[in-house]
Order: sequence, then structure tokens, then C-alpha cells
Amino acid sequence: MEKFGIHMLFLFFLLILTKQLSSNAFINSMADEELLNEDQNHDQEIITSYDSEAMLEMEEDEWKMVGKKGNQFVVNDQPFYINGFNTYWLMVFAADDSTKGKVTEVFKQASSFGMTVCRTWAFNDGQWRALQKSPSVYDEDIFKALDFVVSEARKYKIRLILSLANNWEAYGGKAQYVKWGKEAGLNLTSDDDFFSHSTLRSYYKAHVKTVLNRVNTFTNITYKEDPTIFAWELMNEPRCNSDPTGDTLQDWIQEMAFHVKKIDPKHLVEIGLEGFYGPSTPHRLQFNPNTYAQQVGTDFIRNHQVLGVDFASVHMYADSWVSPQIADTHIPFVISWMEAHIEDAEKYLGMPVVFTEFGVSSKDPGYNSSYRDTLISTVYSSILNSTKKGGSGAGCLLWQVFPEDTDNMDDGYAIVLSKSPSTSSIVSLHSYRLNLFNTLCSSKCNWSCKKKKMLEKILYHDEL
Repeated sequence: MEKFGIHMLFLFFLLILTKQLSSNAFINSMADEELLNEDQNHDQEIITSYDSEAMLEMEEDEWKMVGKKGNQFVVNDQPFYINGFNTYWLMVFAADDSTKGKVTEVFKQASSFGMTVCRTWAFNDGQWRALQKSPSVYDEDIFKALDFVVSEARKYKIRLILSLANNWEAYGGKAQYVKWGKEAGLNLTSDDDFFSHSTLRSYYKAHVKTVLNRVNTFTNITYKEDPTIFAWELMNEPRCNSDPTGDTLQDWIQEMAFHVKKIDPKHLVEIGLEGFYGPSTPHRLQFNPNTYAQQVGTDFIRNHQVLGVDFASVHMYADSWVSPQIADTHIPFVISWMEAHIEDAEKYLGMPVVFTEFGVSSKDPGYNSSYRDTLISTVYSSILNSTKKGGSGAGCLLWQVFPEDTDNMDDGYAIVLSKSPSTSSIVSLHSYRLNLFNTLCSSKCNWSCKKKKMLEKILYHDEL
């Protein structure tokens, strides 16, 4: 997301300050709090009475790699639906002893509410506290910080989507690669040369190789062998505005997905797209939030048909794409946006789709926490509607979950679960419901066991 460009500066001041100071389907924003509590208590009773052996299975299972079977994620031949979050700055926080504890804190907090996947950056190119100081030149201390992030995630059973580069200038991005190219004497005219110039492609591929082959100094596990890593993301929100046909970006995706899979065939790979429809599917352009979206060089269905891409990624920001003012059009947009992409993932792609970023900013005109809860509940309800049918809606990741006392990093979207009881209740309940799907049966069971009855109770209650 392009909302964190100034946060590196914020982080600097936060470090100084720190050193000195040493969970329901769709919930209407006007719903009565007592009714919400009754629903949650009812579901909690069902969860508590649920066969405890199934809950223990997940705890006792060996920590294994997440795979894919058709349009589902699987672990140990059981479905793996995800309720997750973004916290992009974990690596730079882990690089300083005064803020390192915040990494542990956010994983501990998220885990306590049943969240199982975190998306974060495995890049910081040429900036303050850079991981990659120049092409293929790394700061070992920052790499050890990333090692710490991965090792802490494992402790709290949080799996990671690690993004490998940024479309935006924050944390370096494609602009930094172009800058390095110019310093090397290349004739470059646009940041989009990142996608087309062979030398810049080689810089990126070298970075990928370095990260995937990294041996974690805390666990002694090579990244490409570590089940803690859920997936590799090629780039955060790639766009190539200079080529609206989409051919340039398509070629880059093909080369880089193959490159990642050649080094690491075990892990899942996703692109990092926002989900905009492009020229290959004119009948789907109606679902884009605006006409500009079809001109940024991305093409949702075509891009995700590339060999080596395992699941689809979609972002959702009605407040950025539709209107900054909270409006009645926002929730209908979210519903149609999700339904369209889930349908495409089932009909055309045959893969899971994860809504890897969604949220609403507290800085938006007309914002209130009740609306945020409504938005989150809407997204969760859409995921559950797909899950109940065995569809491609595989999960979603909030943008973004923060630990306490990190206000200076807040872009307006931050959620501190410990300080947001209504939101945390919605998150927790959604986690429990997805966990029922994740722990009920293996695919071999064909839903014929007694556990199916417990699921039917949950679904019947939701329908009521």
C-alpha cells in the first residue's frame, strides 16, 4: 500500500522516544451490543463443546509446509483457511533492541485472537536501515533482524507471506533499483524500466536468490525449507503504467515466478497484485473501482494464469479507490469486488484467492469504529460464504495490526486489538469459525464423520 512513504522517518523518532521512555457474520453498524454478545457467547459455547481432540490435533501436528490442492490451501491434507494481518515494518523494528519486543508483542497479540498469517516486507533497498544497501550488498545486522522476525513468528504459530520488493518508493522500491542502474551507467528513463531492463531484472533475481537461500541465524533453517514461510510475494502492488497493454508486466511475472520456483519449488508463490481487471477481460472491467484501474498495466486473470503462480492476491480500499468520504457505495463495492474475484478464481484460475490487504482509515471523513467493524464483518462474511461452499475464497489479511505504543507508524489504518474490544471480538470469532473448517476433517473423510454435525450447527446458527 502506498500510504507508508513517510514512516521510515516516523520510525526514527519512535526509536528515540522508546529509548527515552524505556470477534460473527455481517454485523450491522447499528446492531445492539447485547445481541452481538449473545451471538458470540452462543458460538463460543459451540466451540467449547466441540470435540477437543480436533483442537489438539493442530497443536500436536508437526509444523509442516502449506500446500495447495485445487482451490484450497492444505496442511497435512486438511484445509487451511486463513485469518491474517499485515505488519510491514517488522524487520526494521527487530533491528533495534529498544523496539525488538514489539515484534514479539504483535505476534503474541494476533495469535491470541486466532490469526495465523502475517504479511510483511523482506526488502528494504538503499534506505535507512537498508537490508540491501546496493545490488547484492547486504547489512548482516538487518538480515539477522529478518531472521528474528521469522523465528518469532514460528514460536507463535504465525506463518509469513514475505514480499520481495515494492512498487512504491517506500523502503526503496523499483525506483531504487532504477537509481542503482543509473549509477552503474545504464540509460534509464522511467521507474518502469525495473520491469523491462535486463540488468535491473538481474538485480532483483539476485535479491530473490539471496533471501530464499538465507540460513536463519536463530533457527538454522534455510528460508526455502522453512514451513513458517507461507508464501513468497513477487512484489507489493506491482504496476507498469507505461504499458497499459499489460505485456511488460506479464513478461516480468512469467520470468520471476519461474525464477522463484526454480530456487524453491516447495513454497507457494503469489504476485502481490491489487486485483484490477485489464484488457484481456473487457467483460470484467465493470468491477474495477474506476476507469484508471484498467490503465496501470495489470490484468488480474491473465497475470494469475502464469505458470508458477499458486494463488491470487487482491487488495481492497474503497476509501482510496471509490471515494475518500465514507459513503453508502463502499460496502456494496467491497461485496461485488470480492464476489467477482472469488468467481474468477473458481471459474478461470482454479486456485485460491486471498484478499491480502483490506481496511479503512480513521482519517477518512465520516469514519467511525462502528463502520470499521461493519467493513471487517462484511469481508469475513464473504469469505465464510465461499468457505461453506468449498469455494476459492481462502482468507483475508487486515491492513494492519499494530502492537501498543507504535502510534507514530500509524497510517490511519492501524488496529490495536487490545484497545479495540468490538473489533477484536469480530476477529476472534472469525478465527474460531475458520478453525472449525481447518480442523474438522481431512479430504479423505468426505465429511462423513461426526465432526460434520458440529459444523452444521455453526452454519445453521449463521443462517438464523
